[in-house]
Amino acid sequence: MSTLFWSPEQAVHDVDPKASELQHPEAYESIRSAIQALDQELFDLSHDIHAHPELKFEENHAHDVLTAFMEKEGFEVTRHHLLDTAWVAKYTRGTGGRVLGVNSEMDALPGIGHACGHNLIAIAGVAVACGVKAALDKLDIAGSVVLLGTPGEEGGAGKAILLDKGAYQGLDACLMCHPAPGPPCSASLSGCLARQRIDVEFFGHTAHAALSPWEGQNALDAAVLAYTNISLLRQQLKPTHRVHGIFEGKDWTPNIIPDYAKMIWYVRAPTRPEVEVAVKRINACFEGAALATGCRVKVELGNGTFELRQNKALGDDFADVFSKTVGPVDYEFGISHASTDFGNVTYAMPALHPSFAIPTLGGNHTIAFTEAAASKEAHAACLNISQALAMTGLRVLMDDGFCSKVRSGMGGHSSSCLQGLC
Repeated sequence: MSTLFWSPEQAVHDVDPKASELQHPEAYESIRSAIQALDQELFDLSHDIHAHPELKFEENHAHDVLTAFMEKEGFEVTRHHLLDTAWVAKYTRGTGGRVLGVNSEMDALPGIGHACGHNLIAIAGVAVACGVKAALDKLDIAGSVVLLGTPGEEGGAGKAILLDKGAYQGLDACLMCHPAPGPPCSASLSGCLARQRIDVEFFGHTAHAALSPWEGQNALDAAVLAYTNISLLRQQLKPTHRVHGIFEGKDWTPNIIPDYAKMIWYVRAPTRPEVEVAVKRINACFEGAALATGCRVKVELGNGTFELRQNKALGDDFADVFSKTVGPVDYEFGISHASTDFGNVTYAMPALHPSFAIPTLGGNHTIAFTEAAASKEAHAACLNISQALAMTGLRVLMDDGFCSKVRSGMGGHSSSCLQGLC
């Protein structure tokens, strides 16, 4: 995944070289016009969220400004929906139509703010919903668009929680997008890795570290040994797997043998079953460390997320629209080695999660990406993909044949299937 900077002229959102070749050019034009009319307001909204970074399930400012914006745009808004900082905005035209779901993420990362560009994801959801609403009105199409404000993506699996609480019931399909490094004016339909969080606690016994160390059981030693065990295990894990973790402790001082240490680990693999196999091997590392140090260990599985299963019909249509109006689409990069709780949504219904390239000197979860997420070029790229994604979403509502294809392919496909290689 390359990192690069673009010149401003490479990121304009008025580039529709082949828009007339689309199956429904008038629908696309109504979407494009509506989103372009909100350009400055969306830019201001993105910067407001970017300037007020909030951690998972604490997105109070983002909740308030996003719901106020959607209410202003004529949506029926429910605040604090099922979770304190979740929300839903719905617009319905006519009766008897289908229902399109869209997602907006809002949370930031500790210490480095919006280093995954959730300010852009937030306004992309708004833009898609507003674009679809405008097209429903202009073309007199019966249907509904539902925008879900989904908190806690960064380590909280907020969408998985909302899915269990019924927030996605009644949707015929669901869409969202995500920024990543990449070539100018490009998008990606790659998958991502499934992920499992593991919380590990080691319990030992304190002692004076110099006077009588033999009286203690060193919980920090247990954690260090577990870390070393996993580092050695990595040699026997597949290159597609990822395991990474951190230490936490309390009341640590050099002259007291620590009686408590905590570790938080993420285990990732291309599929959920592969994650489950890897977790068993990781757990053995914790147990061995506890046995060697005489400590007690407690292992708890935290939230788990699934890999993305991109819907083929949605992916094919999005690729057609994006390539004709913006630029190339690949099936490899994007967030292929990261994870998202939207993977759980793709297992529950037809769904699509493309990535879009923004100019950055560093990848996701870096300070450089935080800075890039506030740039005009990133905003332009965000509106580019929002227009294409809204057009694909609109087809779910307006095209019976297309919707049938979407439903028949809801089991999901790998990126190679999306290229027609399966």
